[in-house]
Amino acid sequence: MGGTSLLLFLNAMNDKLGLTASPSSKVQQISADLKFAGRIGFWVQLVLGVISVVTVLFSSTSFFNPGSRDTQGTEFGVFCAVAGLIALSVGIYFSWRYMAISDLLQTQGPAQRPNRADTIRVIRLGLIVNLVGMLLTVIGAQAIIGIVLAKSLANPPGALANQDPAKLVNSIDLLVIQANTNTIAAHFAGIVSSLLLLNRITR
Repeated sequence: MGGTSLLLFLNAMNDKLGLTASPSSKVQQISADLKFAGRIGFWVQLVLGVISVVTVLFSSTSFFNPGSRDTQGTEFGVFCAVAGLIALSVGIYFSWRYMAISDLLQTQGPAQRPNRADTIRVIRLGLIVNLVGMLLTVIGAQAIIGIVLAKSLANPPGALANQDPAKLVNSIDLLVIQANTNTIAAHFAGIVSSLLLLNRITR
């Protein structure tokens, strides 16, 4: 009887001090899922984002050349690409948050562990950020593709001599398309990782 009382007293003190047993198997599984999805989403978005940033910066240099008009009409596409990259940087932060939450779930004290509702809210915010970023980038891609198509139709093969360079499809146009495509793929990776996490946690 005395041993039982002592055990109850120790358990109560452990609960008060946050010195409890290891997380349950379900919590450990959620932590592993957060770590895996966060790591994959973080690195995929980061690599594709860096490539897109370099591409956008390279294509944007022509806009600062007063004598160049070869990129006329692509400004909106570049603007949407930059907006998508800003949203992507926020999405990368949320992927990092997933990994941080995973580490917190492994702590011994239950008071230090984020609860299920807060974790789901963070994942949903990350999903919304990637969706908004993907929408902006798709709009930019559609705009620049429309401009490239219009230039192509306006200049049939064999009629390119003495044409205004601003009316021709050039490498800058294609670089902007590539940047938007990479950013779309990065946002897609973030969306997939967030949806997988929501499916695992809410089921």
